[in-house]
Amino acid sequence: MYCLLKLAPLFLAVAVCNGWLFGDFVGKQKEQDEISLWPLPQKFQSSAVAFKLSPASFQIVHAKQSSAGPSCGLLENAFRRYFEYIFGDLKKSEKSRKKVYDSDLVELQVWVTSADPECDGFPSLQTDESYELSIDEPSAVLKAANVWGALRGLETFSQLVYEDYYGVNKINKTDISDFPRFAHRGILLDSSRHFLPLKVILANLEAMAMNKFNVFHWHIVDDQSFPYMSRTFPELSQKGAYHPFTHVYTPSDVKMVIEFARMRGIRVIPEFDTPGHTESWGNGIKDLLTPCYSGSSPSGTFGPVNPILNSSYDFMTQFFKEISTVFPDAYIHLGGDEVDFRCWESNPDIQKFMAQQGFGTDYSKLESFYIQRLLDIVAATKKGYMVWQEVFDNGVKLKDDTVVEVWMGNKMEEELQNVTRAGFTTILSAPWYLDYISYGQDWQHYYKVEPLSFPGTDAQKKLVIGGEACLWGEYVDATNLTPRLWRGIPAEPLFVGHCRQEYKGL
Repeated sequence: MYCLLKLAPLFLAVAVCNGWLFGDFVGKQKEQDEISLWPLPQKFQSSAVAFKLSPASFQIVHAKQSSAGPSCGLLENAFRRYFEYIFGDLKKSEKSRKKVYDSDLVELQVWVTSADPECDGFPSLQTDESYELSIDEPSAVLKAANVWGALRGLETFSQLVYEDYYGVNKINKTDISDFPRFAHRGILLDSSRHFLPLKVILANLEAMAMNKFNVFHWHIVDDQSFPYMSRTFPELSQKGAYHPFTHVYTPSDVKMVIEFARMRGIRVIPEFDTPGHTESWGNGIKDLLTPCYSGSSPSGTFGPVNPILNSSYDFMTQFFKEISTVFPDAYIHLGGDEVDFRCWESNPDIQKFMAQQGFGTDYSKLESFYIQRLLDIVAATKKGYMVWQEVFDNGVKLKDDTVVEVWMGNKMEEELQNVTRAGFTTILSAPWYLDYISYGQDWQHYYKVEPLSFPGTDAQKKLVIGGEACLWGEYVDATNLTPRLWRGIPAEPLFVGHCRQEYKGL
């Protein structure tokens, strides 16, 4: 069993996905046991020579030749954060034992090489996260093109520090060259089926950074509730949230999540799924949803977004204009999955529209009609979009830079082959639906997934830019999200065994 020296999820249910996405795992179990690095760097060389680190004399500093400096708030914040990760508990124990020792390693110099260190920017799909780390006395050097690579290197450095049996912090002489295997390494959280308090979301972002995940896919609204507080349409959350004051994300909450994530090199991609999964939207926006019929009379229930009314598209235009300004990432996830056609089929106005358009009784054509207009609306905001695989499967005309997310487990390899053959960028989530749990060591099968094990050319496989672990919220809320999603922060053990430093409880 892994014995972790800090509350970091270095070995976890989710990171099995990330192990494939950033480094490699198969055949390296022994190495992982010995060095406790997660994910395993691309190139790693270490010796038995160990150096002491003392909080009294060790510091993390900007290298003299670095393009970043004390004015780089992102790195200054990271320096303080990682110093506390490494020494926080040790400082308390040293004070109580009145033990003082000098550092063999006096500093970690962080050297950002690009002319623009991107201190005030946001990470993107094209971000260079590579870094080089050399640890030798008296100074260690972390070299990266920008702040994003520096963040990944700081995480690796913190994982290399360990406490010996005498309570002294040490780090071995080490050389590392590292870069991610995949550019998109995501976690999906669902804050609609159960509201997730802000502190839970922030804790998840902290854990993501510790494991070098770089995309927070925020499935923020769904049928069950609409907790996003819109400035343009405040009635959406006033009437669609579980509670209009306690169970909402205010503009300042959303801004905090985005900035907290940015400081850790994490993109925030919101998902506003339509035309299905929109029951909560209808509470606040009159005539947005389709009236369902029982025979010739309205049943009093409602279905997906009404795709035949111009007012629906007027609303979407205003709404996504707001979303495009609130969320700085280049992409918005537009959903497009699991549309139930029964309500559309029952509605006489929609039946008439179908006939006028020549759609016959193929309601997937009506879905495509809606999605196409929505994509045009979002494209006008200069944003790219991500969609679930059904949008591609239904033949909707997509922009070249569309990202298609493959989530259906059946015929997964065939779907990857089809999407990439069509030339679309792809992410994979089908193997990592973490809401599906079972008894025992159910996490093991996640390790065995190879995202590129589908028939296709090298060019097709380059279009698979990564994957996401998805934790849907039917049975997940603030009480169990962290234990289910991560191991070690704290959570259930992987198997029988012990740690030299056992968890002391809350």
